[in-house]
Amino acid sequence: MEKIQMTTPLVEMDGDEMTRVLWQQIKDELLLPFVDLKTEYYDLGLPYREETEDQVTIDSAEATKKYGVAVKCATITPNAQRVEEYKLSQMWKSPNGTIRAILDGTVFRAPIMVKGISPVVKTWKQPITIARHAYGDVYKSTEYRVPGPGKAELVFTDESGKEQFRQTIYDFECGGVLQGQYNKDSSIASFARSCFQYAIDTKQDLWFATKDTISKQYDHTFKDLFQEIFDAEYKEQFDKLGIEYFYTLIDDAVARVVRSQGGFIWACKNYDGDVMSDMVSTAFGSLAMMTSVLVSPDGKYEYEAAHGTVTRHYYKYLKGEETSTNPVATLFAWSGALRKRGALDGNQDLMAFADKLEGATIATIESGVMTKDLVGLWEGETPARGVSSLEFLKAIRTRLEA
Repeated sequence: MEKIQMTTPLVEMDGDEMTRVLWQQIKDELLLPFVDLKTEYYDLGLPYREETEDQVTIDSAEATKKYGVAVKCATITPNAQRVEEYKLSQMWKSPNGTIRAILDGTVFRAPIMVKGISPVVKTWKQPITIARHAYGDVYKSTEYRVPGPGKAELVFTDESGKEQFRQTIYDFECGGVLQGQYNKDSSIASFARSCFQYAIDTKQDLWFATKDTISKQYDHTFKDLFQEIFDAEYKEQFDKLGIEYFYTLIDDAVARVVRSQGGFIWACKNYDGDVMSDMVSTAFGSLAMMTSVLVSPDGKYEYEAAHGTVTRHYYKYLKGEETSTNPVATLFAWSGALRKRGALDGNQDLMAFADKLEGATIATIESGVMTKDLVGLWEGETPARGVSSLEFLKAIRTRLEA
C-alpha cells in the first residue's frame, strides 16, 4: 500500500517510562506502516533533559512555534525521590509548564466516548471539554506562615518607587497563614482568545465561570476581559456559526454542567480547571480516555495524553512481565496532531487517516477488545476481553488494514 505523504513535519516530543514504550509501539504498529511520517524529534525523557540541562524542552517549544503542530508523550516532573532515582543535578521543572509558558497556551481536555462505557452522570450524552487557564493564581502564589499576632497588608509600589496602594488584609490576633496571588491582563487575554478560537474551530458553545460576586477585582477582571474581547473580536463569528458564549458564576456553572447533556467547552480559571478536569475525566470513565491539546492564541497546537507515565506498569515491563496499559489517550494525541497537520497543509488524506485511526480504535473497544483498566467499566452486550497493550494495538491495526 502506498503510504500517505506529509509535506510539513510534526514536532515529536518523546517521553518517559511506560508511555515511552507505548509511543514506539504506536508508531511501529499504527503510523509507520501507513504514513510517510515526517517529524522533528526531541527527546524529553528525563535522562536527556538532565544531559541538556532542560534546554531540549525549550528547543521543542520553539520548534512548535515554528511548525505549528506538536505531539508530546507523557513526561516525568521530578520530585525528591525522582532526583535520587535518576541521579539528577536538580529538580527540573514540569516540561508541560515550560512549554505552556513559551507558547502562552491554554490546555483543552475532552473525554473519548465509547458505546458500552457510560458516564457516571447519566444526562451526559456528548463530551465536555475543560479549558484550563494554566497560569498564575495559587500555583504562582507567595505564602507565609504567620507566627503570631500582627498586621498583614497588601501593598503595591509602581516602577518609579511610589506606593500606589496599601490595604490591611487582616489584623492577626494569633498565628495563621497568608497567601498572595496574582495574574496578568496579558495572560488572561491570551486565555480568552485561545478559548474563543477553539470554540470556533470545534463549533461548540463556550461557557466561562468565576466567582466575581465575591472577588470583585480579581475574578471580575477575568469576566470583564473575556466579555470585552468577545464583543470586539469574536461575537460576529460566533453568531455566523450559531454558537454561544455564556458566562455565569462558578457554583451555578457546576449545577448546570451536571444537568446538561454535554457538548460544550467549559473555560475555568487555573485551580477550577485543575479540579474539574479530573472530575469530568473520572465521571466519563477514565483519565486514560482523555484527550489534551495545548492551544496558543496565535494558533499553535501541542497534543498529548492527559495522564502520566504509568510508572507502576513500567517497573513490571522492566521485569519482563506483560502489561495492559491503556494507550488510547496517547494514540489520540497522534491522531489529533496528524489531523491538525493535515488541516493546516490542506492534506485531506492525512486528515482522513486520522479519522480512520480513531474510528478503528473506538470500534475495537466497542467489539469487546480492550485493555484491562476498561473491563470493570464495561456495560456492552459483547463480553469484555482484557488484552495486553500490544495485543490491543495489533487488533486496531487489523481493523485499520481492513
